[in-house]
Amino acid sequence: MDVGLIGLGKMGANMRTRLRDGGHTVIGYDRNPEISDAPSLAAMVEQLPSPKVVWVMVPAGAPTHESIDALSELLGEGDLVVDGGNSKWTDDQAHAAKLATKGIGFVDCGVSGGVWGLQNGYALMCGGAASEIAKVQPVFDTLKPAGESGFVHAGERVGSGHFAKMVHNGIEYAIMQAYAEGFELLETVDLVDNVTEVFDSWREGTVIRSWLLDLLVTALKDDNHLDQIRGYADDSGEGRWTVEAAIDNAVPMNVIAASLFARFASRQDDSPAMKAIAAMRNQFGGHAIHPETPDKR
Repeated sequence: MDVGLIGLGKMGANMRTRLRDGGHTVIGYDRNPEISDAPSLAAMVEQLPSPKVVWVMVPAGAPTHESIDALSELLGEGDLVVDGGNSKWTDDQAHAAKLATKGIGFVDCGVSGGVWGLQNGYALMCGGAASEIAKVQPVFDTLKPAGESGFVHAGERVGSGHFAKMVHNGIEYAIMQAYAEGFELLETVDLVDNVTEVFDSWREGTVIRSWLLDLLVTALKDDNHLDQIRGYADDSGEGRWTVEAAIDNAVPMNVIAASLFARFASRQDDSPAMKAIAAMRNQFGGHAIHPETPDKR
């Protein structure tokens, strides 16, 4: 099928490639003319056949709001917008309402896979009416990983996809924090000689094996003690939203809340555990790391 794609950054560019490899026609637009397929957003929309499907893959907040506002003027009745960024579910509801006044459909889609999605596929969590999901199902089928899992229609109500992805990211915070604290204890106690090899050994046959563990081992093999990384970990916002939702609904979320607060603490004092968090975030998502300063090495 034909699809417009706004945002050709780390994930957007790889998604364009995966879709084209799957036989779809993708017209991408990015503010960087060197990677854009169209000179303007209007030109991209003009090239799409009707009914038009446009996938928005830009950062949450103002960039997404601006893209939705522009598309509300460029698209028409029967067209569809998919927000594949990390928007807050309440923003989805506002965007859907705005587009509905023009007869334009809306689907929210939480996307996980990071810089590895081109090769492995993207886990997709979508929200919105089944009739709207069906319009873009061929795209979902191409982007998802091979096999039965990897795609879910999380709910009929707009925002359910991004809400599911938000909780996914909250869990991700907690898992990374557990690995990171284990790394710090192994590094601190003068007993285990081969910390990297210990983590590597856990990748087979243990109940804590995971892709995140694989990525941590990759980072440790490159830098055994993570000396080149500052113990400073950013947060994307979804961890905060998860804890806010837990508070709003009186759901105890002790571990995820603690892992979020640990990231805040990392911005005050350097921490071996936060070095591990930063290394894993860089491995799976290409998130920036803060290099260690010479005087701290």
